[in-house]
Amino acid sequence: MSFDRLVSFALDDGHYALPLASVERVVRAVAITPLPDAPDVILGVINVRGQIVPVADMRKRFHLPAREIALSDQIVIAHTPKRPLALVADAVYGIVECSAREIVAMEGVIPGLEYVEGLVKMEDGLILIHDLDRFLALEEEASLERAMKNA
Repeated sequence: MSFDRLVSFALDDGHYALPLASVERVVRAVAITPLPDAPDVILGVINVRGQIVPVADMRKRFHLPAREIALSDQIVIAHTPKRPLALVADAVYGIVECSAREIVAMEGVIPGLEYVEGLVKMEDGLILIHDLDRFLALEEEASLERAMKNA
């Protein structure tokens, strides 16, 4: 891991982050259009400057309680290796700078968190660094691809 600039955001009481290089922009919550036959982790799609972008349910992925999207929520538009992906966050805090030495790799630290690449210790707690490359399993990616083509 070599990133040192992260976009920090919240889900419930947890702090999460994405590498700044994978984030395109942050927008206010908007209406999400359902996407038939999409995997369970996909809430639907939104239109971002003429591009249809799937919206992922990070709450489901991280086993957090489901809740309705609030007007105060924000959407992080990020890029996976295959496509843009929108992620709903309770709040986006901004950019966190840290050295690569401060980031602890998750391999072997906490089993079952395959969607988390590492964590960084900050003065106000821990931030889990999300791994977008592994967010969708292969079958979910294939299912999403079919649903997007059929929409």
